[in-house]
Amino acid sequence: MRNPILSQFDLTGKKALVTGGTRGLGWSMAEGLMEARAEVVIWGSTAKVEDVAQAFCQRGLACHSVAANLADRASLEDGFQRSLALLGGDIDILVNAAGVQRRHPSEEFPMSDWDDVLAVDLTAPFRLCQLAGKIMLAKGYGKIINIASMNSYFGGLTIPAYAAAKGGIVQMSRTLSNEWAGRGVNVNAIAPGYMATEMTAALNDPANPRYQGIIDRIPAHRWGTGEDMKGACVFLASDASAYLSGAVIPVDGGYLGC
Repeated sequence: MRNPILSQFDLTGKKALVTGGTRGLGWSMAEGLMEARAEVVIWGSTAKVEDVAQAFCQRGLACHSVAANLADRASLEDGFQRSLALLGGDIDILVNAAGVQRRHPSEEFPMSDWDDVLAVDLTAPFRLCQLAGKIMLAKGYGKIINIASMNSYFGGLTIPAYAAAKGGIVQMSRTLSNEWAGRGVNVNAIAPGYMATEMTAALNDPANPRYQGIIDRIPAHRWGTGEDMKGACVFLASDASAYLSGAVIPVDGGYLGC
């Protein structure tokens, strides 16, 4: 007999787009969606995305690839249309996982870096929410998952653009939820804690003077991994979260509770 509650997490037949799907947290969340039987288009900025998608397919997972530049509006729009074609003209799930980071003292932060970070980390997710949202609203069903950050709660150091973008992701998600939840589209965010990725390699180093202080504050006593993101992502993409919208779920090992 099929378990009713477990069946709510089954994504069979669902069609998803995941930006930043070639590495890090985006890769893991895309894998989680495919393991739950969704068909997924992963986005990357280089031809590497084809190799990553092929590796997923060789494991029997349903994966397609699109190379697109999120900082370029024309490339983004074209990438979305190519993704739709690969998914048969429909989309049920959008995960905005791609992100870039730049570090400088705030008084010296180059405006070119500010523009780059905001373009990829905030403007591109909003435009993809618009594009996917129109399709989802027309059929009265959709799941949008935006990736926030611990920096959505506090400012951090030397990352004014990233902190501004991630603060914006939370408020954008809430605004879209206010408008779309009653029309069948759930918009939520996941706020990862300190995660072991390429972007955080310098900080996740015992030689870094900040490393021990971070570990000491995390109740789980470890940095997170992409595997830790899968459950929250699949939950928010599934019917199990039908009445959850406008939420920000911290996946942080208890960090915010300290």
